[in-house]
Amino acid sequence: MAGPPPKPWPTGTVEQLEPLVARVLAPNPSPYTYTGTQTYIVGAEDRIAVIDPGPDDPRHLAALVDAIGGRTVAAIMCTHTHRDHSPAAKPLAEATGAPIVGCAPLVLDDSGPRADASFDRTYEPDRVLLDGEGMTGPGWTLTAVHTPGHTSNHLCFALEESGALFTGDHVMGWSTSVVVPPDGDMGAYMASLDKLYGRPDRVYYPAHGAQVDNPRQLVRGMIGHRRQRENQIVRILSEGPLTAADFVPRMYKGLDPRLAGAAEMSVTAHLLDLERRGLAGRSRDVWTGP
Repeated sequence: MAGPPPKPWPTGTVEQLEPLVARVLAPNPSPYTYTGTQTYIVGAEDRIAVIDPGPDDPRHLAALVDAIGGRTVAAIMCTHTHRDHSPAAKPLAEATGAPIVGCAPLVLDDSGPRADASFDRTYEPDRVLLDGEGMTGPGWTLTAVHTPGHTSNHLCFALEESGALFTGDHVMGWSTSVVVPPDGDMGAYMASLDKLYGRPDRVYYPAHGAQVDNPRQLVRGMIGHRRQRENQIVRILSEGPLTAADFVPRMYKGLDPRLAGAAEMSVTAHLLDLERRGLAGRSRDVWTGP
């Protein structure tokens, strides 16, 4: 997990990344959001799309309205409904008259360690996109790519004209995605990584951190990293019964203490996947080998 770049960060500033893509950084940095949530504006003419509007923060909403600049918003599109991604959809829709389009609504009681990982209970899409469905505007086409794992409702959006993929939290260059059960699912996450590895996307624009210019190389490395973690867990399990928390100090050397809970949930996600495959067992909170 990489540390954030030196300040100042371009919070609230419109950054033009390519002719059809601009980015606005929200003021919500944290150990889990890096420098903050990145909202993307797609389109170069008078009809645009907004991807991952971010937190319901008046400063970010004002920055987005300024960036839109009176243009028509064809759709406000959300990759998933964690609270750092979708809550601004409703006020932005009220400000622009745009429909909310994208992932399905999902509300769970989150018992995990992340304050920003509870689900957005205000999210009410006007249209849910299935895998392969999309939105169009002048010179742009965005196609939904279903990528469950980080959450069960996670979507990426492919910009067909430029080969860009907006990856939300599924793939990020600065960190691996946190997979938090019960909604987060490691088996589904790995299958979604395999799905992206088979695609020809030119560049990834994640919701946190820098763009990824070598997508397939990064995804291949992420798959390998997860397999290494899995093998590590199987090896530790062979030494005797353990709780999920017992794995963390043995697997994550030098871990920021603020991330210990997230690491435990990631281990739990791996253990649940191993259990489904007959490679681990448990009695209450204690895990054993098969």
